[in-house]
Amino acid sequence: MKQEKQEKQEGDLEANVRSRIRALRLARGWSLDELAASCLLSPSTLSRIETGHRRIALDQLTAIARALGTTLDHLVESGADDDVVIRPHRDAARGITTWLLSRDRGQTVAKMRITRKVPEDLRVHPGRDWFTVLSGTIMLRLGERTILVGTNEAAEFSTMVPHAFGAHGGPAEVLCILDHEGERSHLGPHATGPAERPGPSN
Repeated sequence: MKQEKQEKQEGDLEANVRSRIRALRLARGWSLDELAASCLLSPSTLSRIETGHRRIALDQLTAIARALGTTLDHLVESGADDDVVIRPHRDAARGITTWLLSRDRGQTVAKMRITRKVPEDLRVHPGRDWFTVLSGTIMLRLGERTILVGTNEAAEFSTMVPHAFGAHGGPAEVLCILDHEGERSHLGPHATGPAERPGPSN
């Protein structure tokens, strides 16, 4: 029963994303061809995304959001009545506050407020991480490299490369999309699905 409820919520979230894309396109008076040209997709691909006949890849969703003049977190925010309040999970010891926006079988979408500096210890795990910076600056340590990722910039990288990230010059907020290995590594053991959102923690 619990699994069925979670699957329904995931399906509803995906349907909401598709309907928002279509609604924003129509609100601008754009045809499929016009939006497709703006986000460098074929009209047939965009049509299949809107109608649910194609899964939306990360790079496609990013391009569509940018072309529509909106943000990823606005596209993926839940429209369900029981998800109106998304309560933060505060991990003071790690310097991270997390808002878990959605989770499906392959990936987790979360908003994170990061106050910690970049950790000294670098981690490795299978998969890839992706995040876009909503405000502030993130310092990303990736192997021997140190990269500053500013507001409205994004980073995507193989997590088999030793990595860690933290805030640079003050708190920063990011929207991140993680596979399950990344979720365990970055959100900690207490991360829960949309049906079991954590309440505030001190």
